Amino acid sequence: MRYWLPAVLVAGVVASTPALAQVNAQQLVTQGNGRGATACASCHQANGAGQAQAGFPRLAGINADYLVSQIEAFKNGTRKNPTMEPIAKALSPEEARAVATYFAQQKIPVPPAPQVSPEVLQRGERLATRGHWRDKNLPACIQCHGPNGEGVGVDFPMLAGQHASYIQAQLEAYKNGTRKSDPVALMRTVAEKLSAEDMQAVAAYFAGLPAGGPATAGKPAAK
Repeated sequence: MRYWLPAVLVAGVVASTPALAQVNAQQLVTQGNGRGATACASCHQANGAGQAQAGFPRLAGINADYLVSQIEAFKNGTRKNPTMEPIAKALSPEEARAVATYFAQQKIPVPPAPQVSPEVLQRGERLATRGHWRDKNLPACIQCHGPNGEGVGVDFPMLAGQHASYIQAQLEAYKNGTRKSDPVALMRTVAEKLSAEDMQAVAAYFAGLPAGGPATAGKPAAK
C-alpha cells in the first residue's frame, strides 16, 4: 500500500533540508545574510584584499579549512573581536564554508614593498627563517608556516603577502591572551618570546613576500 504526502508538505521538507540548501557565497560576501552577518566585503573587500590601514586581513587565497576554523573560533570565544564575533555567530556552517571557499579561490594580490628600513627587514628575515634559539629558544616561523610563508594545512595560515599591521596585531593578541585559537598554545608560547621590535620586523618581512615567492628580505615584491 502506498501513502502519498501532500505536495505542499513535501516541498516544505525538501526546502528545509540543510543538505539541499543552496548558499550564494557571492551574495553573502557583498550583501550579508540578513540575519546578523553583514557583508564581508565591507571590511575585507569583495576580492578579499582586505584593508591594511584599518587592520582588516587579506582573505584571498587563504586555505578554506583555516578560514572555517577561524570563524568557529570567533563563535566559541577562543578568538576575541567585537566586529567578527557577532558575524561569525550569525553564519550557519554551510554559509561559513561557502564564504571560506569563495575567498580561498580569489586571486592573491601582489604585496607592496615593505615601508621599513633594510635593518628591520633583515631582523625579520632572521627570526622568520632561523629563529632565535641561543637566547630565546625561539623556532623559525617557516618551520610551521612553510619555507616561503605559504602556509601549511589548517593550523598554519599563509603569512606571505598578509598585511603587516594584521600580522603584528595577531602576535600581540597571542601574547596578551585575547587570541587562544592556536593548537597546543603554540603561537602563544612563540609570541611571549617576541619583543615589540621583533613583532614589527617579522610582520614587515612576511608582508613583503609574494605568495609562493622566494624568502628574500629587503627586495621589492615581484611585479
